[in-house]
Amino acid sequence: MSAMSRPSPAGRPRLTAHRHSHRGFDRRRSESYDRTARWALGGLYRRVAADVAADAPAGASVLDVGTGPGRLLHELAGLRADLALTGIDVSPGMVEVGRRAARDRGLGDRVDLRVGDVAALPFPDGSVDVVVSTLSMHHWPDLGAAAGELARVLRPGGQFLIYDFRFAPVGRALDALRAQPAFAHGRAVREPVRRRFTVLPLYTCLRGWTAA
Repeated sequence: MSAMSRPSPAGRPRLTAHRHSHRGFDRRRSESYDRTARWALGGLYRRVAADVAADAPAGASVLDVGTGPGRLLHELAGLRADLALTGIDVSPGMVEVGRRAARDRGLGDRVDLRVGDVAALPFPDGSVDVVVSTLSMHHWPDLGAAAGELARVLRPGGQFLIYDFRFAPVGRALDALRAQPAFAHGRAVREPVRRRFTVLPLYTCLRGWTAA
């Protein structure tokens, strides 16, 4: 979680941080979100997990940004036993619920969930092979900072897959990503996420990679 104290106009300290809608989720609200997400987003999680599993190299380190209760990582654990799976969320309540859910499914040693912020990722430079995010990007107010952090933590040849609603600020996010030298020269693209029985895709994917 990225935060710092600075003086307010009245001279009192003020806490400033990268904001995210999950930040205020206590355990009760996180549990409610998890129940709803398992029902409403299960199909999306399975689709995204299949995409990541198909693209990730052997033994890849996968980071799920805005993981919520970590259900996407559960899907990935079932598809690829070789992946190192980590998720971050700004809400301690979400992370607590996610850790318990992983233990309940026997995945406590496969899924590593931490409190963290996309604007200040708690990982070393060049330490991640794949960054994935589902329905979190529209909560990122500082897209430039987020893009810079993705570029920083990805290894050479690493890739990101950011899924969100098609009416999210996808164009601004794509501009922010392309402004990073790591993702310049056509290494960041926008793709519709097509599903059966739908005329218009509900979701969009921003996909990109760093030079090897």
